Amino acid sequence: MSIGVVGAGTMGAGVAECCAHSGHDVIVVESDPQAVEVARKRMSDSLRLAILLGRSAGPKPAEVAARVRWTDQMSELHDATVVVECVPERIDLKEKIFAELDRCCAADAVLASCTSGIPVHLIAACTSRPEQVVGLHFMNPAPLKDTVEVVAGPRTSQRTLDRAQEFLTSLNKTGIIVGDGPGFVLNRVLMLCIAEAAASVDAGIADPETVDALFEGCLGHPMGPLRTADLIGLDNVHDTMTTLRALTGDDHYRPPESLTALVDAGHLGRKTGRGFHDYR
Repeated sequence: MSIGVVGAGTMGAGVAECCAHSGHDVIVVESDPQAVEVARKRMSDSLRLAILLGRSAGPKPAEVAARVRWTDQMSELHDATVVVECVPERIDLKEKIFAELDRCCAADAVLASCTSGIPVHLIAACTSRPEQVVGLHFMNPAPLKDTVEVVAGPRTSQRTLDRAQEFLTSLNKTGIIVGDGPGFVLNRVLMLCIAEAAASVDAGIADPETVDALFEGCLGHPMGPLRTADLIGLDNVHDTMTTLRALTGDDHYRPPESLTALVDAGHLGRKTGRGFHDYR
C-alpha cells in the first residue's frame, strides 16, 4: 500500500513513521527543507527510542527510513491509496490542501485529515468527492498511541470508513468512530480541561506541577492536563482552542494568558524543551 502524508511537522513525521514501520511505502510532501531535516531527525530518534523501550521487534531503523520518500510536489501523490493531511490547524490551509489533493490524487484514494478540531464536512466540501474524506485524529506521539479517533463526516461513505479502519489495522492501531462536529469528542473535552487547568495557574490557585499532580494522584490520569498540552505542542493546542472558539462561539475555548505567553515566547512544550514544565 502506498501512503501519502502531507506536512512534515511532529504529527506528519509520526504518522509517516507508523506507516513505514508497518511496511508501507510512504511519500511525505513538505515544501520547507528545514522542516524535512527536522522530521528526518525526529523519526530517527523515535525509532531508536522504540528499540530502547522494547516496543520495536520489527524492521531496523534504516529499513524504515528507506521506505519514506520526501518531496515538495503534491502531484507525486498520484498513486497513493490513502493520503493523511497533517498540516497546522487552520481552516484556510486545510481547504487549500484538500482542493489540491482532489486534483492530483487517484480517483479511489481515501483522503484523510488529521485535524484535531475542524469539522470534516468543512474540509470535504473543498473536494468533488466528499464521500471519500474522513478524519483520522492521531494523538501525539503517533508511534506510541494505539488508538485513533475516526471522524465520519455527514457524507463519508461506509466504504471509506471500512478502508480507513483497514488502514489503521495495518498500523496495529484501533480506530474508534465518532460523528462530526467541532473538536469531535477528544478535543471538545480535552481543550476545555487544558484551558481550565491553565486558568487555575493564571489565577494563582496552583502551579503547573500541583495541577498535574492532582490529576495524576487523585484521578489516576497517567499524565496531567498541562503535561499533556506540553506533549501535544502548545502551538497546536493554541491553534485548536482558537479554531474551536471560532467555530462554536464558546469563550471557554479562549486560550488562557499563560498559554498564549508561552507560545509567543517560543516555549512550545517537549519539542522545544520548555512549556508549562521544563524538560531541558
